[in-house]
Amino acid sequence: MNLAQMHYTSAPPGPDGSGFRFTAVSPGVPASLLREAEQLIGYEPPRDAPPRPSADQLGAFPQALSLNVLADGSRLLARSVYTGADYSGRWGNFHAHAVHLPQPADPDRPAEWPLPITSWGSRQWAADSPPAGAPVPPLASVPAPGPLDVGALTAFVAARGPWLAGFFADVRRLVEDPAAPQLVLVEQDSEAVAWWILLACSVLPHRRGQWLTFTTYTRRPQLARQQIIGVVPEDGQSLAGQEHRYRVYDAARAAAPAPDPDPWAQTAALIWRAQRQDLFADVRRLPGGRSGGRSGPYEAGPLAALALAAGIGLDSAGRTAAADWAAGHREALDGARLHALARALGGPAGDRGPEEAAASGRLLTALAGWAPPAVSEPLVELALAGAVRSGGAVPPAGVLGEAARARLAAELGPELRAALTDPERGPADRAGLLRVAAELGVGIADLLPDVAGQLARALIADPERAYGEAVRAALAEPAEQAELRGLVLDRLDALAAGDPAAGARLFALTPLRLTGAEPLPHLRMCARAAGGAGGDRVKALTGLVEHSGASLEEEPLVLRTAMRLVWGAEPPTAGEAWLVLSALGDRAHREAGTWELLAQAAVCAPADDRYAEELAVELLRRFSAQLPAPLRSSLLLLELARNLRAGETGAGWVRQALDLRTLDPTPTAREHAYAAAAARLLAEDRPGSEVRALVESNDAELLAAYRRAARQPQVSDRLRREPEYAAQCFATWSSQPQAGPVWQEARTDLLDGVLRPVVRGLAPAELKALEEALARLGGRWAEDFRGWQRPGAFGRLRDRFGGSGRRGAKPPPGGPPLRGGSGGPIAPGDSAEEGRWR
Repeated sequence: MNLAQMHYTSAPPGPDGSGFRFTAVSPGVPASLLREAEQLIGYEPPRDAPPRPSADQLGAFPQALSLNVLADGSRLLARSVYTGADYSGRWGNFHAHAVHLPQPADPDRPAEWPLPITSWGSRQWAADSPPAGAPVPPLASVPAPGPLDVGALTAFVAARGPWLAGFFADVRRLVEDPAAPQLVLVEQDSEAVAWWILLACSVLPHRRGQWLTFTTYTRRPQLARQQIIGVVPEDGQSLAGQEHRYRVYDAARAAAPAPDPDPWAQTAALIWRAQRQDLFADVRRLPGGRSGGRSGPYEAGPLAALALAAGIGLDSAGRTAAADWAAGHREALDGARLHALARALGGPAGDRGPEEAAASGRLLTALAGWAPPAVSEPLVELALAGAVRSGGAVPPAGVLGEAARARLAAELGPELRAALTDPERGPADRAGLLRVAAELGVGIADLLPDVAGQLARALIADPERAYGEAVRAALAEPAEQAELRGLVLDRLDALAAGDPAAGARLFALTPLRLTGAEPLPHLRMCARAAGGAGGDRVKALTGLVEHSGASLEEEPLVLRTAMRLVWGAEPPTAGEAWLVLSALGDRAHREAGTWELLAQAAVCAPADDRYAEELAVELLRRFSAQLPAPLRSSLLLLELARNLRAGETGAGWVRQALDLRTLDPTPTAREHAYAAAAARLLAEDRPGSEVRALVESNDAELLAAYRRAARQPQVSDRLRREPEYAAQCFATWSSQPQAGPVWQEARTDLLDGVLRPVVRGLAPAELKALEEALARLGGRWAEDFRGWQRPGAFGRLRDRFGGSGRRGAKPPPGGPPLRGGSGGPIAPGDSAEEGRWR
């Protein structure tokens, strides 16, 4: 192939007046190529260059060896050097020698020529002046590689070692991403830049190295378009703050960066530092190193596998990549390299993490039964040691020979026993350790109870995470782990008794199942409840107790577990509790401690739940000795409510309700009792002493219940239909002016919010009947009633009845109840015989 040559330099001015021009060119070079080349091969001396350097000084000037891709896709390889001042003494004089490489730019196209960077120092470059004649003949190939000072290159690699991994990662980005930042290499000697570029091209596939554009020197890096740019130190400083465009490597000014996380780049750097660059040629012949992309030439696996086989130490990421690649390409390495790789992977555990252990396990699986013991045993030993020391996959059983098994048992036995009882080890690790113990024959029978307890607690706490493949296998292999399974299930049964919901969750989230012969009553109920109870909860409870297979006399706690599975943390309803108590009797609940759930069902029931009051009577009768004071007071309030509704109370029940309140009963129990008391205080046969106790109590909650009851529709209907009842309510609600402020607010609200809307709706005849009923009460009630009715007279009547008491708010007729000091509405119903209780 003919490669056109071009020489460009300063010379006596030509016809156009220019002193710079092509002075010798191969025949047939088009003018368009010359114009484009002229823009790429210029040279500016360094800023501190002397105006007229001596011959010795000229030798120290940087050389610019560059490779550029032209507009048509071809390449231009050029060398530019400084030769001194021009003829006028004003401009620098340089000579450029360029070679045109017409092959189109195609990184995937094979190229058999040497890498362009190897032409550094080639004797085929012309001298620093143009040849003595023109035109010049074309070349048959790229200039031959120049002499390489191996010792100097080795010293350079050692000095730049900490920067190499990051540099190689940046080089990879250059060839993968057109928008990647340009690389700027700051070196005083342009030969050092050439070495950087040589290193970059060496780690790339050969054809990609052919197209890596570069220049070993430029005065103006901001104008350079090559991928890799060399500058002297004073020009490198001009790029500060432009990290988005450039990645600058200045070993003299900046410390080495942190290690690059790219395993391929790290491995390439270690290979160069170990002076085994021959491995880059070998890796190109391995699977995974031929195609483009990250999984091709930049896949860390094949390169790392060769490095380990060559004795080059890699970090955990490199070893992981090597093991993973070798597991899929076991035939790609010869026996010697495969053996060396296995030895390297099977060395001391060091910083091996779980990913590396897993990769080594995959390699071991690939080699099992295929590779000879000399290859597979180091990996088996590594996997066993890794499982003991940091967790990881356990190799198949029966791979080790007897001698290796005995040696490892002695070496790993103490660590294995300590790891089995280490609380930091996870369930999968413990299951794996049990398999290691079985493989090596290490005795651990005395540790099984503790191991079983740890596994059971992990399964209860986080079933999905704990019940992995290793644990499943350990609990599903009765021939090998029958004792372990029994211990784990027994401990799970005890834990499920303490937390039945967690036990049910275990069976809902994992495939763990029980056999018919295992006596595990709590666990059996959890397994059944995991499917969901639904429907009749009392029936579900009895079904769980039956499914447990245990007698309540022998295992009373079964009842507690069953109730918690059905109702969870909430108590049953009062009706359900009544049925459960009736069906199972008080003895079972007393021994299981579930009587308290029944009591909670009663005392937490809504005020309209009549089952709660009947249940309270039974609980007081059957569990009197077990009841604490607050619970007893709540049940007594419920019993009082039941007796009030049944008319089975003696005198003083208002005071009894108030006294029980001081023992801290539940709010719902107070609500039950106060609602029943209020209804009784509004009855026609209400005792006057109880009404007086209500008024004098000044209890906001009880009076609120009274006001709520008075606003019930049946009270309004009765006030409208029964004049005697309305007269009694007026007398009661108008009485006791000296009572406390809560009563004053309540009676004002009752008169204005309950009675007045009814009176306003009465017909004249009905109103007359009401006044006659008030007259029969005696005293001034009829007169007071007429005054209360007159517009504007209510304030005077209030002042008369209540002294200077505060004015009560007046709700509109038919409006919502007013809220007084207790926040509740009002209710009528006192004894008319008591009069005004002066």
